[in-house]
Amino acid sequence: MHLHKYEKIWLGFGVFALIVFLSVVGVSAFHQGHTPSGGHMTIDPENVRGTAPFDEPGVHQREDGSYEVVIIAKAFGYEPSEIQVPVGEEVTFTVTSEDVVHSFSIVETNVNMMVVPGQVNHKTHTFSEEGSYLIVCNEYCGSGHHFMSTEIEVIGQ
Repeated sequence: MHLHKYEKIWLGFGVFALIVFLSVVGVSAFHQGHTPSGGHMTIDPENVRGTAPFDEPGVHQREDGSYEVVIIAKAFGYEPSEIQVPVGEEVTFTVTSEDVVHSFSIVETNVNMMVVPGQVNHKTHTFSEEGSYLIVCNEYCGSGHHFMSTEIEVIGQ
């Protein structure tokens, strides 16, 4: 098999570009401390309500002054349905599902998680402004999916 001079040049350029690209991605990943995901907390999806902290869904103040909001995603809703947190405080959302795959997205924030049965997800956020924030499910979860929403009320201290 004979390769033309230009074919050899383009083949060499492609291999060189691939090596440079993979080197940049690899070096930047190690430099920034990126690692494969791990350490996921799992629970029995058949016994969500019998497993702490999901046996008491709602807003809980921690000893350090931050807040934890424990939420269960279920068919076409979230439990608890009413959530109030103070403005300017660190809030950790702990979420799981008891039936199918959902999502937990707070509109106008960077909070966006997949909610998978048997897996527990955590996301920390600090609300800087008072008001109502809409929580929606972005993952189609059945015929009543469009009803799956609730609100977080962020109140002054």
